[in-house]
Amino acid sequence: MNPFQRLGAKISNWWKGEPQDSGGKTTLNSPSFLERIGLKRKGKPTSEVTYFTCLKMLSETLAKMPIKYYQKTDKGIIEAEATDTSKLLSKRPNPFMTPTTFWNTVEINRNHYGNAYVYMRKKFDRKKFGGEIKTVDLWVMQSNCVQIVVDDAGIFAGVGRLWYVYTDPTSGRQYVFSTDEVMHFKTSFSFDGITGLPVQQILRDTVAGASESQAFMNNLYESGLTAKATLEYTGELNEKAKSALVKSFEEFGSGAKNTGKILPVPLGMKLTPLDIKLTDSQFFELKKYNALQIAGAFGVKPNQINDYSKSSYSNSEMQQLSFYVDTELFIIKQYEEEINFKMLPDEDADDGYYYKFNEKVLFRTDSKTQMEYLRNGVGGMIIKPNEARRKLDMEDAEGGDVLLANGSIVPLTMAGAAYLKGESEQENADEPEQPEEETEPDTEQPDTATEPDETDEAEDEDEQEGGE
Repeated sequence: MNPFQRLGAKISNWWKGEPQDSGGKTTLNSPSFLERIGLKRKGKPTSEVTYFTCLKMLSETLAKMPIKYYQKTDKGIIEAEATDTSKLLSKRPNPFMTPTTFWNTVEINRNHYGNAYVYMRKKFDRKKFGGEIKTVDLWVMQSNCVQIVVDDAGIFAGVGRLWYVYTDPTSGRQYVFSTDEVMHFKTSFSFDGITGLPVQQILRDTVAGASESQAFMNNLYESGLTAKATLEYTGELNEKAKSALVKSFEEFGSGAKNTGKILPVPLGMKLTPLDIKLTDSQFFELKKYNALQIAGAFGVKPNQINDYSKSSYSNSEMQQLSFYVDTELFIIKQYEEEINFKMLPDEDADDGYYYKFNEKVLFRTDSKTQMEYLRNGVGGMIIKPNEARRKLDMEDAEGGDVLLANGSIVPLTMAGAAYLKGESEQENADEPEQPEEETEPDTEQPDTATEPDETDEAEDEDEQEGGE
């Protein structure tokens, strides 16, 4: 390590409060010094497994849903043609992040700090006559580096407006952005409607208690799953002898490395371990109860934190649907409202364009259920065959762009026509057929084949006279 690297590590350790690399010096913020004076720095909330699991579940759920660009037309809703702005949300928000990583980071900041901020870098695209303002890229601002300022004195030339002051954690430089340049996402718990409160602040004692229980388990493992013990002896020992005796017993009996080893006890002394059973203190029941409280505050269901004590296969499916309705639906709606208001021009919004998360990815099922769903959709004149094939990542087939219908399906106005037709046919079948009356041949009628008709003779006479 060269002198510059050693100096950099020394400054870094001093800033973090860690022991220096020269002489083992410590500062007032060093964990070792705080432990010596009876103070202990609390761990981060993310070190608690339930809190971390809830953050992971919510952030990954939002990140897995792609954003679609649609348009409302007279013929219904169609998927609109991609634009430069829509490509930022669906393909690449900035050169360093994919959409999945981008929205995952935004949602983690929102849940952990109570607020998430996205800076929209814009530029004026000049044209021959006028121009337009376009969004170039999107950047996530660390929530702990952003401060919301209300300009009530007109300092930023906007009395009564909100401004976002961002302090770069690397350079320390400050930037001031207006509300038109920042998308602000907050938690549902807010008293003023401007800033949200994080769950870690609301459940500070619960999260801290869960962290302490995990620290207790870690210490128990480090001690080799052995509790404290009492040493009985006859006589008196001075402080120096007591310290030496305790040190020797701890050397042979404490720690995971000494588990299972024989502990030598001097003659006349008796070692009695203090048997502390975790079951008697209901340690695991309390730990489980705290975990359910933290998960409930986030809106996460028990099966999502690996608690299947009261769940079955069908119950887990219903919990997934309940998680979407009770938790994710509010989050998705808030994101869609903010994105459509901040990133969509007014003229595009008037023409029916809008952004929407595709929440259907949350309900992907097995192949059998998916095929039944598509078959019923095609047979019920809801989707076209090619639309069903696209959902299966298959190419279009010839003649698959038309809706198919069963021949027995009729319009609503003709409902029951088949029954009416059947009744009329049944009535005709029930009526008895009248036999035809047989007419006897007239014996007095002259034979037309042998005797000429008087009218024919008259016609022949007329034709002869006319011919003359």
